[in-house]
Amino acid sequence: MLQSEIASFRLQNQLITHPSFTQPKDVAAWLGAMQAQDYTHAKWAIGLRIPASTDADIEAALDRGDIVRTHVLRPTWHFAAAEDIRWMLALSAPQVKSATVAMNKQLGLDEVLFKRTNALIAKALEGGKQLTREEIMAELAKSGIVANNSQATHIMFEAELDAIVCNGSRRGKQQTYALLDERIPPGKMLARPDAIAELARRYFTSHAPASLADFQWWSGLRAADARAGLEAMQPFLTKEIVENQTLWLPNDFKPKPALSLSVHLLPAFDEFLVSYTDRRASLHSSRKAQTITVNGIFKPVVAVNGWVKGIWKRTFKKDSVLIEKEMYEELSAAEHEAFEMEAKRFETFALAQKNT
Repeated sequence: MLQSEIASFRLQNQLITHPSFTQPKDVAAWLGAMQAQDYTHAKWAIGLRIPASTDADIEAALDRGDIVRTHVLRPTWHFAAAEDIRWMLALSAPQVKSATVAMNKQLGLDEVLFKRTNALIAKALEGGKQLTREEIMAELAKSGIVANNSQATHIMFEAELDAIVCNGSRRGKQQTYALLDERIPPGKMLARPDAIAELARRYFTSHAPASLADFQWWSGLRAADARAGLEAMQPFLTKEIVENQTLWLPNDFKPKPALSLSVHLLPAFDEFLVSYTDRRASLHSSRKAQTITVNGIFKPVVAVNGWVKGIWKRTFKKDSVLIEKEMYEELSAAEHEAFEMEAKRFETFALAQKNT
């Protein structure tokens, strides 16, 4: 395998150049979990992997509970298929919680308080109610728990990790919370070794070529657990060494003919960049600071055949979307034409929801 092939293979395995599914939940399940802290961009991350889908389609899948948006794997929001969320939470929540201990202490929050807030939140939401964070905090205040913005964030964070709540349906532009047990039917649970192996299987199937370090970063697992996951998968993986990188691909991976030209408007925090520690196959080191901020914000990028050539942003107008780009490298005439087609595709995707 050549360095130049890494991006092409990732585009294929991540369903960007070769989509395989028509349902949002299947895309989420294939990728294992998808970083989703920027909600509108995260919906496009699913949409660009399903031809002819719309923002309304992704929103409907979230409203039905096919997909869950909650904190899992790492200390940020992710989309995950509903059928996977319970075993993923059971696996990753203890590790994610460990990252919040110091801040919780600083905020005056502890397990005794979280036990109370979890019970009060569950009571406030029971019976299919869906409330915003502000409404939930108002309910807690009735029992004498008054939380500032930072405390409220960590209280709801804990409730998500404890599998008490997940996303509800959107109310206008506001996010709501619902009880996980009422919204999502009971799903499969896995013993810890099996969960680690399954997470490794999802990652190395959908994100390959990838390294052990990539998997550890993406999964949020401790080093020993990440190695155990890779070891469990090794009979099904092929090792490739490319420029001193040890990368892994599924044994049954078959490269499909690379497109002569692929131009994509990838959203903020897309898995194509965020899920690897080594991004040299797609991003020149001299452009890292323009693409990924010092506090870890991954900007939307223009990718040409898997190579980041610039960033983009969108501004919603009354009946259209203005797409503006800042290119690191000049686009050829063919690339510019493909860019305009992708911009139109995004506009069609986005306005389907905006006009409803």
